[in-house]
Amino acid sequence: MIRQQRHPASWWNQFQQASEKFDLAYLTEHLGDEITPKISSPLLRREAQIALEVMVRHLNKPVSEELADRAAKSVERLIATVGRLVERSGDGFELREAHALIHLLEGKFGDAAYEAQEFVKTQLILRAFVGALRLERFDTDLAVKLLDHGQDPAVALHSGQVVGKYAWWPSWLLKVVTERAMAGTLEEETIAALDRCAYAELSPAQARIARRLLDGDESLIDASAVRLEGLGEAHAAEKLRKGDLTTVALAARLIPI
Repeated sequence: MIRQQRHPASWWNQFQQASEKFDLAYLTEHLGDEITPKISSPLLRREAQIALEVMVRHLNKPVSEELADRAAKSVERLIATVGRLVERSGDGFELREAHALIHLLEGKFGDAAYEAQEFVKTQLILRAFVGALRLERFDTDLAVKLLDHGQDPAVALHSGQVVGKYAWWPSWLLKVVTERAMAGTLEEETIAALDRCAYAELSPAQARIARRLLDGDESLIDASAVRLEGLGEAHAAEKLRKGDLTTVALAARLIPI
């Protein structure tokens, strides 16, 4: 048994609502591929693999009545087989993996994920769900990392979309964004302000200064504000002291390239 935080089925069901392109075939195939190898009985595992393969074909071609019928019958056979094993062996035979796969094949994705967390690493399950979203310009690694650290799906997926959209940003700024996303402080105003920083042509030294300003280095903020005041930018200096991120790039460019 894997000891890890388990999310309820309702938590996993949020993913399907997050994308109009949610790919049921992708999720079924990838999560199924994590579950079926864990079935200990070779004969039951083979029957599970067959049921999974047929169901994935059906989901990829949902208009095919023949595939729909074959998929339904393969799931019925698997359920019947598991039922017979339960009757013969009682509690002495481990069938949680087969039950998780049956949930998956029946379209109960949240229940399948909840059960699978007993024997599959959460990160692998998360990658199956996130991949099924079929989101363009999306940072999957960041989203999975945030989800694995306990962030709500809506917040984590939004952060993944932001970083995917702004993948052209310099690496030092992407690191700032990732850190803020991990801390749950990546708000729209912050994104807009950081976008202005991304457009500023900063030298490596200036980028280091900008990072320290973004991190709230009080002594550097005060020194930079004094410089701005000396240049007649009293309003910008005041905004910088109050934590306004739009002035960070301006303050950083005071350092000679």
